[in-house]
Amino acid sequence: MENLIKANGMELCTETFGDPADTPILLVGNTMLTWPDDLCTRLATLRRHVIRYDLRDTGRSTAADPEAPEYTLRDLVADAAGVLDAFGLPAAHIAGFGAGGWIAQLLALDHPARVTTLTLIATRPTAPGPSDSDLPDHAPELMEHFMNGPEVDWTDRASIVAAMLEGARHVAGPAFDEAEAREDIERIHDRTPAAADPGKAHRANQMATAFAALDSGPRWRERLGDITAPTMVIHGEDDPFFPLGNGQALATEIPGAELITLPGTGNELPRRTWDTVVPAILRHTS
Repeated sequence: MENLIKANGMELCTETFGDPADTPILLVGNTMLTWPDDLCTRLATLRRHVIRYDLRDTGRSTAADPEAPEYTLRDLVADAAGVLDAFGLPAAHIAGFGAGGWIAQLLALDHPARVTTLTLIATRPTAPGPSDSDLPDHAPELMEHFMNGPEVDWTDRASIVAAMLEGARHVAGPAFDEAEAREDIERIHDRTPAAADPGKAHRANQMATAFAALDSGPRWRERLGDITAPTMVIHGEDDPFFPLGNGQALATEIPGAELITLPGTGNELPRRTWDTVVPAILRHTS
């Protein structure tokens, strides 16, 4: 059941799976639906208390102006700590996907006592913007699509879903499951409350906040060696958005980190990977 909580002065929409007496794991993505229901249920049936939530400006959490956010990446990190506070958790296992991986890294660096273990999926060790020279950047074909994609009517559901589906196809690996992706995209879209500016609301929900416009603060890559939480990195071998070298760098620079690669997988967490991902998370959080 979804529940609105107060965290760091914001109203954030959360949802839990499983028994609160079980091992807690906080899942940080763009919206809570970065983490599919069935994946959360699988973890819950295996004695994990799963907590997921919508970031600011996504889903049913506090909405501001995603095109000109007045908060910073560090505020999103404080939000994550606030979610733990709202559930009375001094610490939890933390898993971050994509931009949620930036939040997870900074939570482990700036609030180390709150992070029991760290799992980083499909992310990189640097903030939005140009990649470090030793890291592979976004695939040129992907950026061409993002910069010159078809026009979208942001007030029309079918137009939005079609555009987001094409975006999902471009960040996925070669075994793209269109039906699965469409179902996820439609659910994300339909959770966006009606707003005075529906186009802005839908862009916020679908694109997860304009991270490119967010103040990310000081670099943290040079601090990765200070992470003390046991860390596991999971990365698609065919990720065109954050190519595999980014995951390899995280695993190399975080002391003792383990790297698991997902063949045929892009910047995604499709059902076909769960037989690898779920046992790995269970083992890592034991």
